[in-house]
Amino acid sequence: MKEGPDISRIAALIGDPARANILTALMSGKALTATELAGEAGVTLQTASAHLAKLQATEMIAARKSGRHKYFTLGGDDVGHVLEALMGLAAGAGHLRTRTGPKDAALREARVCYSHLAGARGIALYQGLLRRGVLQAEGEVIRVTPAGSAFLCDFGIDLDALGRAKAPLCRSCLDWSARQTHLAGSVGRALLTRMQALGWCTRQEGSRVVTFTPAGATAFAQTLG
Repeated sequence: MKEGPDISRIAALIGDPARANILTALMSGKALTATELAGEAGVTLQTASAHLAKLQATEMIAARKSGRHKYFTLGGDDVGHVLEALMGLAAGAGHLRTRTGPKDAALREARVCYSHLAGARGIALYQGLLRRGVLQAEGEVIRVTPAGSAFLCDFGIDLDALGRAKAPLCRSCLDWSARQTHLAGSVGRALLTRMQALGWCTRQEGSRVVTFTPAGATAFAQTLG
């Protein structure tokens, strides 16, 4: 008798092209309606609803109501990390989407990976924080140094509040476009939120792309990168 977690069920759910498109769309971190997700998946609303029910039953996605509308999000950080890892595996094996365009270059430059910064800019952020001594990495374990705590506090991030949450402060995430590590976890999320609050960058509507202003790019390089 086989024992342990049954990965075949989860793999089969992700393996369906329509469901894979739905999950990828939710990697933006935004809550989307069934109609919006049907458009992302290229299926009818009825078919999308059936897919959403299967994903929700396994807690890969979560639903919440706001007024008359129902919105869907990823089920949690773990789901986002699994999807990003699968994207990296697919990219490394040469399994890339055939549709190309300007957005592809923008996605590789800077994008949201569920809740934190990814792409070339995300990698630069992680490597910059290591060089500055803000973070210390031992294998897959990433810690904020004592000096890093003061640095992040000066940057406007409340580490005490983050530490009271259940999510890990720092977590490595393999970037699918460059196959290098970028920073996930509550610190990664807080850094992206803070950069947006400072006006350094903005999210493109209906996309995972993050665009830095010229002044924001300069401030990023001087402060974090």
